[in-house]
Amino acid sequence: MSEHVDVIIVGAGLSGVGAAHHLQQRCPDRSYLILEARQAIGGTWDLFRYPGIRSDSDMHTLGYNFRPWTKAKAIADGPSIKEYIEDTAREGGIDRHIRFGHRVTGLEWSTPDARWTVTVAGLDGETSFTCSFLHMCSGYYDYERGHAPHFPGQEEFAGRIVHPQFWPEDLDYAGKRVVVIGSGATAVTLVPEMAKTAASVTMLQRSPTYVVSRPGQDAVANWLRAKLPSKAAYGLTRWKNVIFGMIFYRMTRKKPEKVKQKLLDQVREHLGPDYDVATHFTPRYNPWDQRLCLVPDADLFDTIKAGKAAVVTDTIERFTQGGIALASGQELPADVIVTATGLEVKLLSGIDPIVDGERKSLAKALQYKGMMFSDIPNLAFTFGYTNASWTLKADLVAMYLCRLLNTMKKRGMRQVTPRVGDEPISAEPFVDFSSGYIERVADRLPKQGNRKPWRLNQNYALDVMALRFGSVDDSLEFSNPAGRVRAAA
Repeated sequence: MSEHVDVIIVGAGLSGVGAAHHLQQRCPDRSYLILEARQAIGGTWDLFRYPGIRSDSDMHTLGYNFRPWTKAKAIADGPSIKEYIEDTAREGGIDRHIRFGHRVTGLEWSTPDARWTVTVAGLDGETSFTCSFLHMCSGYYDYERGHAPHFPGQEEFAGRIVHPQFWPEDLDYAGKRVVVIGSGATAVTLVPEMAKTAASVTMLQRSPTYVVSRPGQDAVANWLRAKLPSKAAYGLTRWKNVIFGMIFYRMTRKKPEKVKQKLLDQVREHLGPDYDVATHFTPRYNPWDQRLCLVPDADLFDTIKAGKAAVVTDTIERFTQGGIALASGQELPADVIVTATGLEVKLLSGIDPIVDGERKSLAKALQYKGMMFSDIPNLAFTFGYTNASWTLKADLVAMYLCRLLNTMKKRGMRQVTPRVGDEPISAEPFVDFSSGYIERVADRLPKQGNRKPWRLNQNYALDVMALRFGSVDDSLEFSNPAGRVRAAA
């Protein structure tokens, strides 16, 4: 017989540990388990081990709303973030609820039983658990596979090819010529770090990304922490950064050309008037059509100015034995090639849930408040903001889920399901975002609607109002009264 709990959380990363905390605080009478496919806490911050890995958001917003980030560095390194998540799990007793080595392979809902059956592959073979509510905190990308396009001639390359998602512990790049393919957050992190010991580092990009420098430490946050209790200082800093981020994002939507010029002027200030900013740091799109790349204390720009790294904007013709031949005719010599080419998006661990015997394709579903799916009961998922810190949304989703659970208990209902209803609604893309990792799978992702509550806000303040204080009855159907006896088969 399957082990049953009130709530199963899938994933013991930043989202899953945070969700467990909120559940313990707001629904202390509910039993729960966290199923984690890997053997460690941390999710992304345990998986990625490439040199220099760090947050691309400040920790006063990437951190939990209930646990102040107290270190001086606001842009934190990966091991520090992993430690923060582990400490949160240990101090809250959350770690005792985690089942490691449990990879979810199937999800099946039964209305008569008002429960999910969660099939799991573990070290001892296949097993299953049941729960009344399911919270998917498994992230948005495939842990087993990164985006790694095949380049012509790559089998001929005499050196080593590495994808950052699977960084080998034995890779020694000291004194070597390194080419990093890519222009995103991973590439701009790797380049200055590898340049410390490599003979040369070249960032090879097909097209540029907006790169913004920000102080590694938040002077206001550190000042507040010296004057106020840590929770008060953290709360003020968090809202300061949230409001600044919302204002900046709004400006990018209202006056994109003006913001674009300001961002490019900052790059020119760092790299000097003679650097070809137009070629190497001027994207084809407007700011926040894709995520901005954050570099702390201008480390990337300083590395380029010092001559320790270079940026080449060109198209790959083929790999050669000694490097990469470009469409322009140039050849980049390399001993190590790092393919920082991105992630493969995979929602709900790549599983289409089955509801009462019917497989539900996520591609045909509408997302409800960015955290549930139309016609799929008792299931929440966490997907953070594209224009702000992931955890801002993760905290709100976890707290809203607790509201739902308490409302269901109060009303004596076992099931809550988002329903579109009779009012016409048009489907729009999952997110208003043009990044390659989203566009590659757009046809497989759920959609958003053209009106609330089916439309994403991408705005923390609006989501606070909707998820913390808004109605729980807008387009939600509470059903399946407690005490109902299942009919005999």
